[in-house]
Formats: sequence, structure tokens, C-alpha cells
Amino acid sequence: MTQYLLSVYQPDGPVPAPEILEGIIEDIDALNQELRAAGALVFAGGLHPPEQATVLRPKGGEVLVSDGPFAQAENHLGGFTIIEAPDLDTALGWGRKLAAATTLPIEVRPFQQGPED
Repeated sequence: MTQYLLSVYQPDGPVPAPEILEGIIEDIDALNQELRAAGALVFAGGLHPPEQATVLRPKGGEVLVSDGPFAQAENHLGGFTIIEAPDLDTALGWGRKLAAATTLPIEVRPFQQGPED
């Protein structure tokens, strides 16, 4: 089985109102339970806002440290889910369900296979 990264792209700006966010959280919890029951869930998690990120950038033999996101953008990585699926079509099916649950764009990308695979 191949592992896939389902990336959740969240728009910059305020968090949705609690009455909206509550339904989204319930839908995500239900999807995570479905993924667990199917044996497809490897790991899932949400991220703090990009302002809490720290970027490490190699430069001239040193590693520079800076606060905040790597790049300014309209969207940022808000969370992710790692799944195992037999093929891309199955992974895309889970990605569609995650897009519906989060109401946000989802990028589905397979992990590279290691030399032991």
C-alpha cells in the first residue's frame, strides 16, 4: 500500500465562527473514525497559524532562523492527514471526503517509495 499526504489548504484570516466551526469539527471527527475503521488512517493533525511557524534556512554554511511562514500567501497549510491506500483513485476518494468535511481545498500527494519498498 502507498501512503498519501492529504494537505488541507486554509485561507489566511480569522477562524470561522464557532457555530460554523463546530459542524466542520464534527464532520472531520466522523471522517477520521471512518478512516480508522477502514484501516486507512496513519496520522492526522491540525496546525497552529503560520505566524507561529519558525523557518530554518541554510545560507553560507549556517542555518538562519526566522519567525513566521516561509512565504506570504493567501493560503497556508492548516492541517494534514496521512493515509494508506491501494491506489490513487482510492486516495482521491478519501481526499474528496476530506474536502467535503473541511470545506477547504485538499492536495493529495503520494509519498516517494523508499529503497526498502
